[in-house]
Parts: sequence; C-alpha cells; structure tokens
Amino acid sequence: MQRHSPWISTIALTAAFVATAAGDPTIDAAKSSIIATFRQENVPVDAPLKKFNGRIDYNPAQPNAAKAALEVDTASLDIGSPDYNAEVAKKEWMDSATYPKASFISTSVKPGAAGHLDATGTFTMKGKTQTLTFPVSVTKSGTATVFDGSFEISRAYFGIGDKEWNDVVDDKVKVRFHMVE
Repeated sequence: MQRHSPWISTIALTAAFVATAAGDPTIDAAKSSIIATFRQENVPVDAPLKKFNGRIDYNPAQPNAAKAALEVDTASLDIGSPDYNAEVAKKEWMDSATYPKASFISTSVKPGAAGHLDATGTFTMKGKTQTLTFPVSVTKSGTATVFDGSFEISRAYFGIGDKEWNDVVDDKVKVRFHMVE
C-alpha cells in the first residue's frame, strides 16, 4: 500500500478550496473593501483595490475549522488617477501583465478574545510568497458575517516600486480589509 504525505493532502485540499472560491465566492464584493495605505512624502495615501473575489467558510461554533481564500486583481489598484493607475500596473510596480492576481490562502485560524480570530496564511504577489499572521474581528450585521482586519507588507520584499522612489514612498504598506459574506 502506497502512503501519501499529509502535505500532499493539504495541498490538494487547499487547491480545491481556492478553485471553489473563484467559482463560488461567498464574499459580497459590493459590500466589501480592500484598501492599501502607503506613505508618499510622509503623507498617507489610501488606494482601494476594486476587483477581488473569494470565499470564507466560518462557523462560530468551530472557529478553528475556518478557511479563507481571496484573489485580488492587481491592476485594480486605484491611486485616484488613470495615469497613476497605469503607472503602478507597470513592471517596476505591480507588474499586472505578468502577475495579474495576488492571493491570500489561510492555513490556520485560531480563536482569540470574543469576536476575534488570529488568521495565518500565505500571501502571494509578484511571484513571491510570505506567511502572514494577523488579527481579524468577526461581527454580525443582520444576517451577514463581517470580517475586519489588517496586515502590513514590505514593498521591497515583493519587488514593488522603482528604486528611484524609495525616498518618496515608504517601504511599508498597510492592507485593511472589510469582508462581508
């Protein structure tokens, strides 16, 4: 009898979940938001990501079994001007032609204080992957479940931005999300 590594099963389940997320999203994108905030010349700039989809499977009675998968269209970053948006889609910045999607796939969720979770997962952008852990608050809004949180990434780690801009745009980018399912 041939034995399979538990990692193979985990990878297969994750791939199946991501495929389902794209085809059967539970996130209501019209009521949800993702905003990247960076500092340019020490002034905060909020740039929403306009196109994304995903799935969150969450049961408050079993928070450890929660799963999430999210895909974001990297060309949907809106800096507030069509010219700026075209610039950040270029190879030196988001390289949206080569890497049209960024993604987050949870690998574990742990309950925290009441109404809070700690989510861990892989964030992939521009061909690089980073493990992130961040707090998420969970609330109800009518019949919808709402997930709010944020995490920080490094532009340098993901190769985002022309080096000439390093003195103008900070390395750290805070990503805030408000997901409604």
